[in-house]
Amino acid sequence: MRPHLLRLIGLFTFSLALPAAAETIEIPLGQQGPSAIELPQRGQSQRAVLERFGLADEEHAPVGQPPITRWDYREFSVYFEYDHVVNSVTHHQPRHPLPKE
Repeated sequence: MRPHLLRLIGLFTFSLALPAAAETIEIPLGQQGPSAIELPQRGQSQRAVLERFGLADEEHAPVGQPPITRWDYREFSVYFEYDHVVNSVTHHQPRHPLPKE
């Protein structure tokens, strides 16, 4: 037999002897925030969001082209393209907050 074929057979045999260890980790991304929280819906205008949720805690300047603007509220952020909502996301709320230093 050719030497490279023997090495390939040896590696295959060795890999069969190794135990397979795998762990499945599930991260419930959709459960990060309370389910009762209402978020601005895609397509709503900035004016409608302002009327319903009030002033944002922080407004970020537009970035890119088309311009994407982000408004941060206490529990969620809203992303606008021009002046309409393209996405709203809840902020991660740790189940066990870290103690303050």
